[in-house]
Amino acid sequence: MKINPYLMFGGNCEEAFQFYARCFDTKINAIMKNRGSPMEAMTPPDWLDKVLHVNMNVGDVVLMGSDAPPGQYLKPQGFSVAIGAPTPAEAERIFAALGDGGMVLMPIMETFWALRFGMLVDRFGTPWMVNCDRPM
Repeated sequence: MKINPYLMFGGNCEEAFQFYARCFDTKINAIMKNRGSPMEAMTPPDWLDKVLHVNMNVGDVVLMGSDAPPGQYLKPQGFSVAIGAPTPAEAERIFAALGDGGMVLMPIMETFWALRFGMLVDRFGTPWMVNCDRPM
C-alpha cells in the first residue's frame, strides 16, 4: 500500500505544478485537461482548459493534483505535505524555492530531531513541512 498526496486547486493547478516541477527539480509526467476528456460536455466553457488530473514523481512518491470543479474548491487546512530532504543544503534549497511568494510559518533551522526543519504555506495555499533528518 502507498499513500500519495493529491492536491486540489481553484483554477491554478497547472501553474502550481509547473512551480513544483522547478522546486523539486523534476518534470510533470502527465497532464489532462477537461477539454477533450469525457468530462468536456459537463464542463463550463471557461473551465475547459483547467486541469482534470496531473502527476509528477518527487523521489519515490507521485504528487498528483487537479482543479476542483467550479465552486467546489476548499482552502487546504489541517494537514501539511512533508518533504524529506537528503541533506541540509537540499532542505534549505527546497524551502527557499517553495517559500517564494508564500508565507513562512517556521523558518528552516536545526531542531532537536532534524538537521533542518521548516514550515510554510506556498503561494498556492499548500502547507509544507521540509525536513532533513539527523543521521541515526
